[in-house]
Amino acid sequence: MKRKSVLVALTFVILLVMAEVPMKMASRVLRNSEAVDSVLADTIQKDSVKVVAAIDTLSMDSVQLAIFRHNKAIDDSLAQDSINKRRKNGIDSPVEYSAEDSLTYEAASGLAHLYGDSKVKYQNMNLESDKIFMSLDSSLVHATGSLDSATNELQGTPVFEMGNDKYENDTISFNFKSKKGLISNVYTQQEDGYLTSELSKRGANGEMYLQHGRYTTCDDPHPDFYLAMSRAKVRPGKDVVFGPTYLVVADVPLPFAIPYGFFPFTKSYSSGLIMPTYGDETERGFYLRDGGYYFAINDKMDLKLIGEIYTKGSWGLSAASNYRKRYRYSGSFLASYQNTINGEKNMPDYSKQTSFKVVWSHRQDSKANPYSQLSANVNFATSSYERNNLSSMYNPQTLTQSTRTSSVSWSTTFSSIGMTLSSTTNLNQNMRDSTISLTLPDLNISIARFYPFKRKKRAGNERWYEKISMQYTGQMKNEISTKEDKLMHSSLSKDWKNGMQHQIPISGNFTLFGYLNLNPSFNFTDRTYFNKVHKSWDPAGQKEVVDTLTGFYNVYNWNFSIGASTKLYGMWVPSRKIFGDKINAIRHVVTPSVSFSYAPDFSASRYGYYDYYQKTNADGTVTMVEYSPYQNGTYGVPGKGKTGSISMDLSQNLEMKVKSDDDSTGFKKISLIDELRMSMSYNMAADIRPWSDLSTSLRLKLSKSYTLNLNAVFASYVYEADSVGAVPRVSEHTTYWGQGKIGRFQGISQNLSYTLSNEKIANFFKRLRGEKVDKKKDKRNDDDDDEEWDTTLESNVDKDMEKAKHGAKRKGSGSKAETDEDGYMAFQMPWSLSIGYGVTMREDQTLSKFNYNKMRYPYKFTQNLNVSGNVRISDGWNISFSSGYDFDNKKISMTTASLNRDLHCFNMSCSVVLAPYTSYNFSFRCNASTLTDALKYDKRSSYSNAVQWY
Repeated sequence: MKRKSVLVALTFVILLVMAEVPMKMASRVLRNSEAVDSVLADTIQKDSVKVVAAIDTLSMDSVQLAIFRHNKAIDDSLAQDSINKRRKNGIDSPVEYSAEDSLTYEAASGLAHLYGDSKVKYQNMNLESDKIFMSLDSSLVHATGSLDSATNELQGTPVFEMGNDKYENDTISFNFKSKKGLISNVYTQQEDGYLTSELSKRGANGEMYLQHGRYTTCDDPHPDFYLAMSRAKVRPGKDVVFGPTYLVVADVPLPFAIPYGFFPFTKSYSSGLIMPTYGDETERGFYLRDGGYYFAINDKMDLKLIGEIYTKGSWGLSAASNYRKRYRYSGSFLASYQNTINGEKNMPDYSKQTSFKVVWSHRQDSKANPYSQLSANVNFATSSYERNNLSSMYNPQTLTQSTRTSSVSWSTTFSSIGMTLSSTTNLNQNMRDSTISLTLPDLNISIARFYPFKRKKRAGNERWYEKISMQYTGQMKNEISTKEDKLMHSSLSKDWKNGMQHQIPISGNFTLFGYLNLNPSFNFTDRTYFNKVHKSWDPAGQKEVVDTLTGFYNVYNWNFSIGASTKLYGMWVPSRKIFGDKINAIRHVVTPSVSFSYAPDFSASRYGYYDYYQKTNADGTVTMVEYSPYQNGTYGVPGKGKTGSISMDLSQNLEMKVKSDDDSTGFKKISLIDELRMSMSYNMAADIRPWSDLSTSLRLKLSKSYTLNLNAVFASYVYEADSVGAVPRVSEHTTYWGQGKIGRFQGISQNLSYTLSNEKIANFFKRLRGEKVDKKKDKRNDDDDDEEWDTTLESNVDKDMEKAKHGAKRKGSGSKAETDEDGYMAFQMPWSLSIGYGVTMREDQTLSKFNYNKMRYPYKFTQNLNVSGNVRISDGWNISFSSGYDFDNKKISMTTASLNRDLHCFNMSCSVVLAPYTSYNFSFRCNASTLTDALKYDKRSSYSNAVQWY
């Protein structure tokens, strides 16, 4: 009995011990869970209480109570382990981190300490700093720099990158899970602007909330200017919206403040307001101009609507659009309307003018359709537009432009039959007298050359008749020449010239004796007109009476010609003793040609192309007046008189072959005379003046980039006069050639221009010293300059002159400064100077100046000199000028000068016109496109101000 009592007591003690151990383990798990996740710990405790309350433990004995407690502890532990498996700690992917100096980890708190060039990377987030503290359990990271005891400044400050956003700061606290952060002294770039702030908060979507921020477009760490913002919200890649803001320049606050505003950052097209330009103009008063709205219609097209308004009543509207479809077409369009009022109403100087301008440029990609093309180059403006346009007053080339040319053309090709259809509309304007010449439309159809007698299956040698070819060209044209204010009131039947024309040339190419080329041809031209005129004389009214008859009228003509030509070669090898072995040979090529052409006299009455009427003057004298009923036809009428003309042409070419190390063949050709040509004709059917004038031309290729062309005409017939003081006339039979003299030189016209620069002068001296010059570099520079010019636009601007103005543009600032032989920075002052000289030599056919002894008119010279240039006196300083001299009027031509200063963040420019009128234009603008319309100052005058500079 005693033994049984001891066994029961031991069993009870063992059960109590076993029950106590799991309870302690469960309590420790709960405490640990409570430290990690208090919410889950509370849930577990509440569940345990509920279970305990559901079961009555008072009725249990000591053994049952011990077993219950043991099982309950095991169940709670398993439940907690299951929940811990389901719980997420906020980190979805691996965190990569490294440190250059040291790395410590506190297991109890879960904190990692990284020192020295530390890096943490998680998904698309990257953080670099000298010190980083990271909590792996709570997804928090804190980074800051180290204080340098010598400079008392932070070193190794954090640089945080997330996607495309980059933030430089002093201290940052960031949550990887929520993607929110708190940043102090942040510095970040948004498009072409830079943002800083004392304290910033980053939202989950990347937005930034700034306190005491700054916005600038200056990339210097200590900016030249900035907008001081009390608070702002930044949406990266979209915009920044700010509250009260004022401007600070050179650390000096300026009294320019705004209550709120925003700047867009979007890279894609977006619509928005266009800030206007303000100023004053003498004639029209104060103005607001170039302000409006920009519509980003889609990625292929946009629209800009701007206007201008003046305090004295003038106003204007403009619409501009650009469009582009890749591999299809591209272009731009501009339409502008101006209502200009000068002076005061009811005053003598009051005037009101309306003017407009239309510019359209359209280009079709060659890949779009190789068989159909559409192109447009329209530049139309009323004669008063440029005079009333404020921008043109400071562009002398635009203001003095005398002609404008516009064209729209379409063509399509049917390659299978060799046929081409095309339509063109042309408009030529004379801005001086408002005369316009309009062709609407000009339709053309042409069939390429074909050989009607050529065999489809050729066998043996080609026969002579198989070399005969034909072509066809058809045209239909409707044109008018009138004043611009009368165009819309013109009559199609009376004022417009129209008609159709068909041309059929038949030709052949034969070779005789292996050396002589024979080219016979027959040309037939037919014209169809829709009206003709009948003229008569009214004796009573003493005036000509013109009647217009409508219908279909046919006018044709034909001619026949045959020509022969060959080539003669001559080679001369110079003496090696005299010229050395540098010159290999000199070749002389002579190309003589002679041709004969015949055409009947289409002024004969049987053709009906010419008619007469009798004119009776008031004094009774009677004369016969000749006219053509088709004189208003757009294609004219056949010429009068029979033609049986023999034409002679002689062309010569002289080349020299010399040894050269630069050429792979060891030789290179030098053109001594590129071409020397002389041509003349004799009309056997003419009764008077059968000889034509002698035409000569000379072409010299002085360099690869410059060719000199000279053309001269020598008259064949002498002057005759009945007596001294009588009006001289050209002789009908007496020639200079018959008198043993050279024909009368009728004059010449030549334009010469050359551009000098410091680089060309330096290269010249290098060649003198025997040093090599990089020719490819010079050629690349020339090609880059040519690419800046749009050759499709009609302009009176001298290309060489304008290139000289900008020949010393500021080079890339990233390049290192050049040094001389001693290691000092080389002195550089890039400059360019372009000189253009034009001379025209013509007979001065003033009767009082005629020399009756020599029977000659004196020669009159017309000369003009143009000079333009550019000089960069230092980095960022540009001075350009343009001027000229008119030798006839003995006056200086239009003279302009401009000064440009690059102020890093700003650009200052000043341009003046000194002659023939005086005006100035001063501009101070921010370089960044974001602020260029907001931070600017413009001051200008007009030519009507008559500014006196001296």
